[in-house]
Amino acid sequence: MHKLFFLILLFGAIPSTGWTDSNIRPGLWEITTTSDLLALVSHIPSEQMEQITSLARQYGLEIPQIQNGVATSTICITQEMVEEEIPAGFFENRFGCAAKNATKEGNRYKVDLACDSPEFKGNGKAEGTFTSPESFTGLTEFESVIQGNPVYAHAESQGRWINSDCVVMTPLQ
Repeated sequence: MHKLFFLILLFGAIPSTGWTDSNIRPGLWEITTTSDLLALVSHIPSEQMEQITSLARQYGLEIPQIQNGVATSTICITQEMVEEEIPAGFFENRFGCAAKNATKEGNRYKVDLACDSPEFKGNGKAEGTFTSPESFTGLTEFESVIQGNPVYAHAESQGRWINSDCVVMTPLQ
């Protein structure tokens, strides 16, 4: 369950940190990710949730606010990120997962996802569209085997520009 939850957070965030066009506004963005798997969070015992939160922090991540199957977080999109065609860290191998075959055409992007670790193997895709300089929508689908159990994950993301100040709010625990 730890890895499953962690991956939903990771893949739900991919559309928010993907490519940006020069007309995308830098600044603070609110990202909302909806997934059936996120709906399971309320069933995770508090002790186990603390372990997940601790693990996420070890990787420099903060667990977003999760309620009724929806994760809400904020991200700072800097001017440097806006100017990059494909962010340098996007292909970084995290948690045994990597992004491959990234393409960008106009305001749309697509990327294949592949994970291969002893506990977790799977493949998927993420795609999205910047619908305006201040909003985007995204979709992530992933088929995997986690500790011997087949799992299908589907997440939908939406992002909206909040303001030009990049003060990221830490979610309440």
